[in-house]
Amino acid sequence: MFTGIITDIGQVRAITDTNRDRRFEITTAYDLATIDIGASIAHSGCCLTVVEKGDDWFAVEVSAESLSLTTLSQWGIGTRINLERATKLGDELGGHIVSGHVDGLGEILSVKLEGGSHRLEVRAPRPLHRYIAQKGSIAMEGVSLTVNAVHDDVFGVNIIPHTWDVTTLGQIVAGSRVNLEIDMLARYAARWQETA
Repeated sequence: MFTGIITDIGQVRAITDTNRDRRFEITTAYDLATIDIGASIAHSGCCLTVVEKGDDWFAVEVSAESLSLTTLSQWGIGTRINLERATKLGDELGGHIVSGHVDGLGEILSVKLEGGSHRLEVRAPRPLHRYIAQKGSIAMEGVSLTVNAVHDDVFGVNIIPHTWDVTTLGQIVAGSRVNLEIDMLARYAARWQETA
């Protein structure tokens, strides 16, 4: 489990295709002595397992299914990635509960400066849009955000300057595709309503 609070920006340093899967090596500022092989780390919202590590890098393997359903298939050498280590019991829950399971890809429709913040309008894939509510939470590229407005399948979020600067959201432009994970509570509430 994660919180959607990004703790490092990693960078892809190597990519290897293995049959239908893909292996990425990611450089990081994390103290790798504190990360075990088999540890879970969220990569721009995708929970991936550490399979090897060096002095300043670690490797993850990604299945063909994950590549087809997330932005990971677009990663190249030098791609910057939002990283978050798994939450430990007793850690501060600064964002919201995030599983690291991407539900779908959103499309950035616009990026506008609004005061000191940036307002993003995002189109959510159907039927995922039904789970997005005004003042609810959503994880976008692994970042915990509050939904400001919803109209049909388009929702808006405001990115404060700090978040814009310390995550990869600052490089998003209109037309970008982003990993989305809906709020876990919304998922279960909707499922309960469907079966009640």
